[in-house]
Amino acid sequence: MPMVRSAALALAAACSALLAANPMPAHAQGALDAAQELAQMLDGANAVELSSDNLVSALEGAASTGEPIALWQLGIMYETGSGVEKDPAKAFQYFSRIANENAEALPNSLDADIVAQSFLKIGDYYLSGLPNAGIPENNVEGQRMIIYAATYFGDADAQYRLGMLYLDPEAQELNPLLGARWLTLAARKGHPGAQARLGDMLVHGEGIEAQPVEGLMWLNIAYRAALGTSDEGWIRDLTDAAMAAAEPVQADAALQAADSIGAQFAQF
Repeated sequence: MPMVRSAALALAAACSALLAANPMPAHAQGALDAAQELAQMLDGANAVELSSDNLVSALEGAASTGEPIALWQLGIMYETGSGVEKDPAKAFQYFSRIANENAEALPNSLDADIVAQSFLKIGDYYLSGLPNAGIPENNVEGQRMIIYAATYFGDADAQYRLGMLYLDPEAQELNPLLGARWLTLAARKGHPGAQARLGDMLVHGEGIEAQPVEGLMWLNIAYRAALGTSDEGWIRDLTDAAMAAAEPVQADAALQAADSIGAQFAQF
């Protein structure tokens, strides 16, 4: 990493870069605000030279005081191997500390998005399991973490993941109706993946009553929201297939609905 003049500005830049490389939901502006706040807190009167090692030290120093943004950045760094040696066990520890120390943070607080995303991270670790990192597979605990993020914090990513868990044919709690309800909550917050999955369910009547026009509407809203993102490809495929198979009158009605109310469900 190039040397920079100010430790605080370097930390802010690193936080922003890591968040950009490992994006959180668009509604998580609080994470970026917290990064700037942390940078200001660490900013000293004397400019210093900051290397990659010093950046990690600065983050560790802030993390030792319980700063969620610093704990989050360290978790991401160790999870992805960005600037440090990849270590899922350390990443899990950082995310766990955020969750354990901030579980009762107010859902509208500055750190709420980071805390909710940490619960989601922990849930995914438990669902997949990492025996080499000392993290056993535990579907019950994993789902419990995701449910907490989805319910207490109302996190759209968690609501989407929970909806998909209820739609998993291999899951013990297969429940399409409940899955659709969780997808609807996330879709109304502007989550493109949830919008697309919900739309596809409604078009085909998968476990719920078919509502083709509403389903096509959600698919078109999702596709517009996903343009330029990593989700664009699969959402485009679902949308194109559904629109091609739809009756013209239904397709026209869906497009009109998407044009009329789509802005209400813009990216969260």
